[in-house]
Amino acid sequence: MEGRSHSVTLEVEKCKGCTTCIRYCPTEAIRVRGGRARINSDLCIDCGQCIRVCPNHAKQAVFDQLQDSMGRFKYKVALPAPTLYGQFNNLDDIDFVLAGLLEMGFDAVFEVARAAEIVSDYSRKLMETRALTYPVISSACPAVVRLIRSRFPSLCTHVMSIKSPMHVAAALARTEAMEKTGLARDEIGIFFISPCPAKVTDAREPIGSMSSEVDCVVSVANIYKPLLLRMNKLKDGDPRHLASSGIMGISWATSGGEASALLEEKYLAADGIENVIKVLEELEDDKLSDISFIELNACPGGCVGGASTLENPFVAKARIQMLRRFLPVSRNKYEEREVPPHIVDWHFPLDEQPTEALAEDISEAMRKMQEIERLTAELPGLDCGACGAPSCEALARDVVAGRAKENACLFVLKHKLGELFEDAATDALTDAEEDKK
Repeated sequence: MEGRSHSVTLEVEKCKGCTTCIRYCPTEAIRVRGGRARINSDLCIDCGQCIRVCPNHAKQAVFDQLQDSMGRFKYKVALPAPTLYGQFNNLDDIDFVLAGLLEMGFDAVFEVARAAEIVSDYSRKLMETRALTYPVISSACPAVVRLIRSRFPSLCTHVMSIKSPMHVAAALARTEAMEKTGLARDEIGIFFISPCPAKVTDAREPIGSMSSEVDCVVSVANIYKPLLLRMNKLKDGDPRHLASSGIMGISWATSGGEASALLEEKYLAADGIENVIKVLEELEDDKLSDISFIELNACPGGCVGGASTLENPFVAKARIQMLRRFLPVSRNKYEEREVPPHIVDWHFPLDEQPTEALAEDISEAMRKMQEIERLTAELPGLDCGACGAPSCEALARDVVAGRAKENACLFVLKHKLGELFEDAATDALTDAEEDKK
């Protein structure tokens, strides 16, 4: 995969060219050519959908290796996403997870759920000003934001221009660590424990900001086993009190958690990339004017359904709900003197993500568009994917761009072969009649 940095990669040797992935990619970023899938980095949003559906496990998410990264820093801070709590059976105290992380070699823990409560409070204050474009769309899911930039650019102004809890937690954690230890910025490592590949990409190329305070991203799936071993050793005694978040914070792990934390009645929460696209299409058609806030998660069930988690999202959601029984509503508020606005706000507005242009010259681009429309009309319209493209229109675009042949469509090829056989049969019959004469 060439171009921008991405966390979803293809293991070519595992790919069988089955075309399953091209039918599920929300941005039509995948093609199958020469019996192998190829990912267009300009279109990929790292949603992880291809990872879920690939029957051959040829799509993988690339994370930092924990042991290789730990030695780079003198002081290491773990940032567990609240999704992590839902992975463990019979967990009734978040402190066991946080203490287990310290046992693994981290020097401190900063809950992302804590930052989520700060972001929720900041968002409430921001919405009270009404200085936003309604309905307001959450900016928490980076895959959704990148989807909006590429497929729904007219909705960019609706996206709330604030950083995700991951980025806010990282900035606050580094500040706390520097004040506590006196170490330089680059001597402190901030490790985010992520449920999905989209957040890896967002840590490396953050939306709305030039840089990120996250140094390394490890997956929930990879850290689960070593963390569980440490947690089991703690079962004999009570861990020290470490948790600093409440119901609102950990609820961000599931669909609707962020919206409910806003205390906003007129909200809509949708999860799963297909449902997200349907909501965005309705919003683009101005059908959701009665809604104030829209929370969208690319993963089914919310972050608990991330492609880099282990537990069934419904089970994980149930466990999160059980943990909520023992927590206060919230433990954190936004205070400007403690959290300057630049820690939370984007540094620049969201703009359209440019994709491949048909041509630099407008007249040539129009000619190519007409050619695409002509080819699309001539193709069967089955969108079967047998050609290696997700739709007939996508194949037409590839043909015009010179990336594919029209006879890549089996139906077109069959028709042309039929014409050749018919012409050959006619010629043979003509020759036979002439021989009789």
